[in-house]
Amino acid sequence: MEAVQTVPEWKATADEIWAMMKETDRRMKETDRQMRESGSRLDQQLGNLGKQLGKLGNRFGEMVEYMIVPNLVEKFRELGFEVERTSRDMVIASKTRRIFTEVDVLLENGDKVIIVEIKNKPSIGDINDHIERMEKLRKDADFHHDQRKYRGAIAGVVFGESEKTYALKQGFYVIEPSGETFTIIEPKGGYHPREW
Repeated sequence: MEAVQTVPEWKATADEIWAMMKETDRRMKETDRQMRESGSRLDQQLGNLGKQLGKLGNRFGEMVEYMIVPNLVEKFRELGFEVERTSRDMVIASKTRRIFTEVDVLLENGDKVIIVEIKNKPSIGDINDHIERMEKLRKDADFHHDQRKYRGAIAGVVFGESEKTYALKQGFYVIEPSGETFTIIEPKGGYHPREW
């Protein structure tokens, strides 16, 4: 004789099932709220960390500037560029000419101006930004009837080979660490200093 399986009988009423569904919904909403709060706290902590890292990066950039700038004049003089005046951390802004840019270091004499952008680890984007900066500075110089030739340089603590090559192809001088000091690589060997 075959055994017959019986299905357990549900004794829950519709009200009890409805109450269980409401409780499940309440728990799901509570879990969702807790996850949002945790996510919000995490977002806030990540935001604070990002701000702190940004400040640290700015400080590191300032240290690089202080290491490079004192010897920059001497190094460019070795390349035949007589520096008559240096300026640091300049802001050039003109609403009427729609120019806003910042300059880390400006070296100048009666004939030429060299604009040095200093980065911890220059990227292709940084180099492209410097090209835009040079174009803005040329526009500003033309407005002031400044006929001097403008040249650009990129300084970095860590330079990737592709970034260095790209900077040289764009006609920039490349400034990088070498021992206890730094070296300036001229754009030559097929590349020439670009003048704006």
